[in-house]
Amino acid sequence: MSEEAKDHQKTFYEALGGAEGIRRLVESFYPKVQAHPLLGPLFPADITPVMDKQYMFLSQFFGGPALFSEHHGHPMMRARHLPFPITEERAKAWLGCMAQALEEVGLERSLQLAALERLKGPAYHFINS
Repeated sequence: MSEEAKDHQKTFYEALGGAEGIRRLVESFYPKVQAHPLLGPLFPADITPVMDKQYMFLSQFFGGPALFSEHHGHPMMRARHLPFPITEERAKAWLGCMAQALEEVGLERSLQLAALERLKGPAYHFINS
């Protein structure tokens, strides 16, 4: 099989760098979230458990192992986010932090845009305020 054919068979998870790539993305993303005036106050001071859950969720969301479901059950992400006031402005801010993280970890621009497009659905679905 040619390298080009193999590239077309990669999952999104693999294209993002697999476990290592998702971990780098999460580690780049959360300092941005914590520093953001709209987002930072929603998160606990000890961000480590949040980062671990995000790593598991994004791994599963992008086609990798179902880590989140294995550890926490069905994602039910909208329900899990209901306790937090999520506005359209916060959804946009979250996506902005993710865009910065995707660029910072050095992904190709087309892959950055594809990942953001895929994340827009959940980000806007969580709006509850």
